[in-house]
Amino acid sequence: MKAISGILVGLMCLVITSCDSGAAAEKKWTVLFNGSDVSAWRGHNSDKFPAKGWFVQDGLLVFDPAKGSGGDIVTVNEYSDFELQLETRLSKGANTGIKYFVVESLSKGSAGLGLEYQLLDDANHPDAKAGKSGNRTFAALYDLIAPAPEKVVKPIGEWNTVRIVSKGKTVQHWLNGKKVVEYTRDDPAFREIVANSKYKNIPGFGLAEKGRILLQDHGNLVCFRNIKIRTF
Repeated sequence: MKAISGILVGLMCLVITSCDSGAAAEKKWTVLFNGSDVSAWRGHNSDKFPAKGWFVQDGLLVFDPAKGSGGDIVTVNEYSDFELQLETRLSKGANTGIKYFVVESLSKGSAGLGLEYQLLDDANHPDAKAGKSGNRTFAALYDLIAPAPEKVVKPIGEWNTVRIVSKGKTVQHWLNGKKVVEYTRDDPAFREIVANSKYKNIPGFGLAEKGRILLQDHGNLVCFRNIKIRTF
């Protein structure tokens, strides 16, 4: 009986430890938008959240050009090794993006410069056919790497789940639970891609050790929700 009791206690400890580990992992997430609070964000090269364009409505973070142009918004904090997750819903014909490793001193005004997870209505925006081999379509590393052809994008008006994972110099783009892009920022092959892109004249583009996350004001209606990030 003692042996059985010992086994049962051991199993209980394993279950508790497992639950605790899961809870600890979940606690690593920092909420960047909870449906009401925008204190984790401010205008690019500004100390305030934009007074126009961006707003909270029905638990969503919304950019609507009909409300004015407030410029890009960035996280108050900078990140290096991170996992960002959010949901986004585009309007018909929309073109926007999520940038990361944004260093404000390298770009002027309210528009930021950084590596970009492209958000695009592939069916209705002409940028889907621009660039090279789909490198400006939804989930692409904008103007650099096209997403996997088997990517699954939900229709306009529905929510797509986006993840960006950065560890060391390796970055992954995920869309609706599937990895669609992976690259290493300092890999010679990737640097050659940069050298043949619109970023070719920007020294060290994409090599910052840390930077801010940016949501783009690109003049199209777009909504975000459930934005969270964790660091490694």
